[in-house]
Amino acid sequence: MTRFAAGVEYLGTDFSGWQALPGRCTLQGELERALSRVADHPVSIVAAGRTDAGVHALQQVVHFDSAASRSDYAWLLGTNTNLPHTLNIRWIQAVTPRFHARFDALRRRYRYVIHNHRARSSLLFQRSGWWPQVLDACAMHEAAQALVGEHDFSAFRDSQCQSPTPVRRIESISVRRRLDFVVIDICGNAFLHHMVRNITGTLAEVGLGKRAPIWVAEVLAGRDRKQAGMTAAAGGLYFVGPEYASEFGLPPPPQPWFPA
Repeated sequence: MTRFAAGVEYLGTDFSGWQALPGRCTLQGELERALSRVADHPVSIVAAGRTDAGVHALQQVVHFDSAASRSDYAWLLGTNTNLPHTLNIRWIQAVTPRFHARFDALRRRYRYVIHNHRARSSLLFQRSGWWPQVLDACAMHEAAQALVGEHDFSAFRDSQCQSPTPVRRIESISVRRRLDFVVIDICGNAFLHHMVRNITGTLAEVGLGKRAPIWVAEVLAGRDRKQAGMTAAAGGLYFVGPEYASEFGLPPPPQPWFPA
């Protein structure tokens, strides 16, 4: 058996999230089906992290084992031929048998894109969040710095989250304006269910001038989800990708291209 790692790109709009579910069209289910056809045997994959329905990815990383003799290009072309156009493998390579896509990830990066314009956009529908009121990105950035470090993120955790602990470490978070877009980039060791979307909705309260920047620190300390902001729409969230130790020789997460 050979262990393979693959970088996967997708638009999550038409899928019921990452995790395979009976009777549902999911990213994991579609990818396992396509890989199994190329391998000519059942293939199970392990991902760096699950994403919700409607969330996109620039570089999800998965691993799987197979005894099939295929070149990297044959895996790539054969798998993509059996996938919908909104889900594709971008690269694939053999790795050491001890590599684990989830447990070996050192950190994970996400980007949330807000279209900040009075009128909604047809072309950006389900590709970005939309706030018609003007957002103060500088105030949002100031407020977001309270989240950097290792904290109990219960205030930003979905009630259905299955993680045994709410403690996570945020290494960096930035908020900046790019013309009609407000972009939130966040990097951490791992994330809770809906954590980035809940952080986004909370920062938006500051951006709208409804709350002072210090309020985000108070919400974090309070550990009460009911005191935080709304859950931002899934379509604005992009899983940029995980990072691994150089010994595995995997491509780093791509530089996000949207918005340019």
